[in-house]
Amino acid sequence: MRCNNFAILGPRGSRPLMKPWFVVLPLVAACLVSPSAAAQTPTRDVYVGVVDGKGAPVTDLTAADLSVREDGVAREVLKVAPATEPMQIAVLVDDSQAATDEIQMMRDGLTRFVDALRGKAEIALITFGERPTLLVDYTTDPAKLKQGIGRVFARSGAGAYFLEAVVEASRGFEKREAKRPVMVALMTEGLEFSTLYYQRVLEALEKSRAALHVLTMTGVTAASTDEVRNRNILVAEGTERTGGRRDQILAPSGIPDRMQQLADELIHQYVVTYARPETLIPPEKIDVTVKRPGVTTRARTRTAGRS
Repeated sequence: MRCNNFAILGPRGSRPLMKPWFVVLPLVAACLVSPSAAAQTPTRDVYVGVVDGKGAPVTDLTAADLSVREDGVAREVLKVAPATEPMQIAVLVDDSQAATDEIQMMRDGLTRFVDALRGKAEIALITFGERPTLLVDYTTDPAKLKQGIGRVFARSGAGAYFLEAVVEASRGFEKREAKRPVMVALMTEGLEFSTLYYQRVLEALEKSRAALHVLTMTGVTAASTDEVRNRNILVAEGTERTGGRRDQILAPSGIPDRMQQLADELIHQYVVTYARPETLIPPEKIDVTVKRPGVTTRARTRTAGRS
């Protein structure tokens, strides 16, 4: 489109006929918009964790290694880079009676987690035996966090209120306007006393845009009550939808290594930027895959808040 002449030539020898203003102005506006700006497609980011068969982070991925689909439609991957945005991590710790035999190993695992993430995240420590309790507010100070870890004891006769803890942590992320929220739960399969329906908790979790990671110690298994069923559905659905890790730990001695492994995965996450054309109805589902054999990819499967 040529934009340097808005006149219409009349008969030979006559003055040019000027276009009226209501014709000229739209043409001027069109010329002021560069072709690159007009053709620019909106982009979206998604955090992705990739580990090999031994659980170690895969650190050499490029845009050519990943594919992104939304509601089954392929999207163009524009950029893959290490995630450097500081994390805000709510660590939810089960200190109900069911955790009595695991408490020392839980402390060791929490300490390794805090040490690994030094300088890379703000961390809060929340227990949920008997009721959700904030032991340490968000901080980057390892000394404060370790003091809080030292105050983790099993509560005699107490059951767990895991669902309430997830809701409270989710609301906390919203109030803080957390840029990269992460929720890590270290829990048992003991009694669950929460009366919340799992769907309500999922809604709060997804609204916060946090990724939920759950490490569960097997052993003490509670009866199949409505509360336990709601907890189990939340763990399964919440980790899958938000791109979190879900681990079953068979022996307490395995807790420290799993917490270290989780910290390493978080530290080595990628941020994947992809193109998403404007649509009247935003997509609901996202599928991120890596074109390499033998690796595990973790990324949210629901577009957060349909944004």
